[in-house]
Amino acid sequence: MFGRIFRKTTPGPAVEKKIFIAQLNARLQPLHRGELFEDPLQAMLLSQGIGEVSGGGTLQARDGEIEYCDIEISVPSASDAVAADIIQALEKFGAPKGSKLHFEGTDRKVDFGRLEGMAVYLNGTALPAKVYRECDSNFVYAEFGRLLGDLGRVLSYWQGPTETALYMYGASFEEMKAGITGFTATYPLCQRCRIVQVA
Repeated sequence: MFGRIFRKTTPGPAVEKKIFIAQLNARLQPLHRGELFEDPLQAMLLSQGIGEVSGGGTLQARDGEIEYCDIEISVPSASDAVAADIIQALEKFGAPKGSKLHFEGTDRKVDFGRLEGMAVYLNGTALPAKVYRECDSNFVYAEFGRLLGDLGRVLSYWQGPTETALYMYGASFEEMKAGITGFTATYPLCQRCRIVQVA
């Protein structure tokens, strides 16, 4: 039912280390996951000497849409203090609600995340051909970013067989939705779009 893409970013350590898996309730392409979470987390871990990012992956639905993404974190000690530091950093970087930190090899997990998520699915098949010729999803992406302002950010996208999804994260789903409603109601490419809360 699902497909997982996983990559190792560093060779396996010479000595045994403990592993945390940060499961982010974020629909991010691998490039965006790296830029927004893995790279800044790696910098924090190395600066504090408490571990390193050792891998990352995504879980995809049957149609290829990303369900969530993982970051594997290798640490000398899987203590509560280290877990708290990791969670604090990921929330600072914008981790959505519904994210979880797993202590690998145990049943233990800690819920975290502060932001809410909104996906706008643009209809890719049912609109007049003129709309697809004259309108541009890149313009929609940019306009959403402009309209949201401090309410949230467009972090990633996905192009499926019948829809193109744009993913936004901010403090409030309802406020983000209200911020773009005037535009989605009038821009031709947004006809028949779906707006869904994803975090």
